[in-house]
Amino acid sequence: MASVELYSHPALYTRYRAGFCSAAALALLLITALTYVPPLLVAYRSHGFWLKQSAYLEQPTVRFRYEALFVATIGSSPGSFLAWSTFPAFNRLQEDRLRVPLLSTREEDKNQDGKMDQLHFKLELPLQPTEHVVGVQLILLFSYQYMTSVLIPKSPLTWTFPFSIIVTTVFSDPSPVWMAGRATDTPFIINATIHYPVEVILYPSKTPGFWEIIKFAWIQYVSILLIFLWVFGRIKTFLFQNQVLTTIPVSAVLPVSPVLSYKQHQS
Repeated sequence: MASVELYSHPALYTRYRAGFCSAAALALLLITALTYVPPLLVAYRSHGFWLKQSAYLEQPTVRFRYEALFVATIGSSPGSFLAWSTFPAFNRLQEDRLRVPLLSTREEDKNQDGKMDQLHFKLELPLQPTEHVVGVQLILLFSYQYMTSVLIPKSPLTWTFPFSIIVTTVFSDPSPVWMAGRATDTPFIINATIHYPVEVILYPSKTPGFWEIIKFAWIQYVSILLIFLWVFGRIKTFLFQNQVLTTIPVSAVLPVSPVLSYKQHQS
């Protein structure tokens, strides 16, 4: 029966040969299966092998549209409020409750990446000496635009395109500073800094493409496979080097160094 090379030890320059249907060949086939299959099962059972939801970070292009609506409550009775907006139709409905504030805004690009990072907002509402603000409602309108990369199913390509969305958010400050006791001739002032954070974009992957799965799956598989390769590599070396599996060791003939041959000739 013709023998085939089953294993070679590069450090010892030894190759181990045996029959194709020998016990050593079957054992090597079993070891190979135990090396590559279990890491796949472990990665799959870790519930992170198949991509079900993807996420990425993106800094949206946010700009203040200079559109606002402001309502200040000055008492507990109905109709005790002052209002103003950038919408003429809304202002006409307020009649004597309309009070025009002084508004100043400034957007800032802190990291100089071409996208605004925060808005500095200041509103000064003039008041009569007998008026006191006990609550405020403020609506600011922004434009949101994402430059989104969408993976084409079953393709290694991506398309990048901008799109705008309508976002509703609630501005919440856990520790606002409300200063009372103003002078009679000073306005009610709102000072706020609104940050434009990096957004986490989540999208479902119900039918992910082949390349999208491979991009995440191979990292999990290879990280586990490296451990199995190291363990079963040591097992194969022990089995063949100690002839636990009957094979025919074939040692390679090392080339003789010319320097060594010259020294032996001189002696």
